[in-house]
Amino acid sequence: MSLLVVRVLAKAFGGVQAVKDVSFHLEAGEMLALIGPNGAGKSTCFNMLNGQLAADKGSVLFDGRELIGQRPRDIWRLGVGRTFQITATFASMTVRENVQMALLSHHGELFSFWRRASHRHGAEADRLLDRVGMLHQADRACGVLAYGDLKRLELAVALANGPRLLLMDEPTAGMAPKERVALMELVAGIAKEEQVSVLFTEHDMDVVFAHSDRLMVLNRGEIIATGSADDIRSNDLVKEVYLGGGTTFDTGREMKSHA
Repeated sequence: MSLLVVRVLAKAFGGVQAVKDVSFHLEAGEMLALIGPNGAGKSTCFNMLNGQLAADKGSVLFDGRELIGQRPRDIWRLGVGRTFQITATFASMTVRENVQMALLSHHGELFSFWRRASHRHGAEADRLLDRVGMLHQADRACGVLAYGDLKRLELAVALANGPRLLLMDEPTAGMAPKERVALMELVAGIAKEEQVSVLFTEHDMDVVFAHSDRLMVLNRGEIIATGSADDIRSNDLVKEVYLGGGTTFDTGREMKSHA
């Protein structure tokens, strides 16, 4: 049985159908890229999967358990991690303290006052920071970090609940090319070694083709193609959609905007 099974998921805003009858599955340890032009409905789809938006209809089964109707924090506690296009960290806290806050939430200790929060789960926080290459910056304030380091920290926070499913909305946005490659190599390693399923959106096709096991293409709220990188490169409808948006396929391995 697939870890994640999505069936006929739909969401409209007024008269605009943002997501229309989207169905797909995701296996344990698989990296699935959800791509498409701006406004295709990718973020809306993500926000329904983790409960930030209520779906108009459809089903989202995570390990056989229905997620539709559950609150984001309850979905998080079931083992669904999430990163965002814009990093969400506490700038005045240290790197370690940000991870400790996530661990306190995971262990249900946010409102426990027996010990100072900074004294809790330090070793576990350091293990996660070491996993993402940020242990050497554990005592630095987040407000002074470079953007690429913030993205790594956000990944450590997302891993604090020991997720089986990781939702990553444009994880490399705003990063330099070398940082993008390094981050996605790290995520791919975690996916394979720990059998974490990863669903991610991304505009950098170098990243998508290099690190996804399968791709889905969303356009105007509907999935128009699913398959391997080679399948997507050769799909006439996908090429037509992107060409219409000022984007072309490179003959080798990437799809770049020429707008």
